[in-house]
Amino acid sequence: MSPRRSYDQYCSAARALDAVGDRWTLLIVRELLAGPRRYTDLHADLPGVSTDVLASRLKDMERDGLTTRRRLPPPGAAYVYELTGRGRELLPVLQALGKWGEGELGARRPTDALRAHWFALPLLRGLGDEGAAGTGLVEVRLDEGVFHLEVGAQTGPVYGDGPAPGEPDALLVLDTDTCTAVAQGELGVRDAVRTGRIEVGGDGTLAKALREA
Repeated sequence: MSPRRSYDQYCSAARALDAVGDRWTLLIVRELLAGPRRYTDLHADLPGVSTDVLASRLKDMERDGLTTRRRLPPPGAAYVYELTGRGRELLPVLQALGKWGEGELGARRPTDALRAHWFALPLLRGLGDEGAAGTGLVEVRLDEGVFHLEVGAQTGPVYGDGPAPGEPDALLVLDTDTCTAVAQGELGVRDAVRTGRIEVGGDGTLAKALREA
């Protein structure tokens, strides 16, 4: 394993960047916020990363206490990577970084890859920024695909690919342009609901709160 690089500065920001400042590290955290992932799944959802770099980053993150690796029981029998509690504490860091980067998003470039679940954190941020929408399981249906959110989750995954694993507290149906506008900070979730750009289904408290916005 390569020696840990350091800025050698007695500053908490510098120490944090020692651990997560390398390219790809925070995007790996973004993917692992969905829960345990196999190496092949991570590589598929991080287009552009080489296998060597991904393997190196995962080893560094495990060494730094951000992730763990474990073997699934049969019949899976594959290794998965998952965030530790300390790794999960990077969620608000990613949210703040996403908020700061809203103005940098701009129009999608021809070379830009896209996964539906990359809109999960902006939607969580949008729901949280506007307050009092409640907590619960949300299924989101986009042109690009379906994913689900755990709004207000204190432990475990905060989002995941595919339909909700149980009856969702709210169902959000919207197009990619609307989700992009939310991610860019140009449109609030409640405003999108009020103007009909987000269709809200479900009978949970969260769905009712959004419809009453």
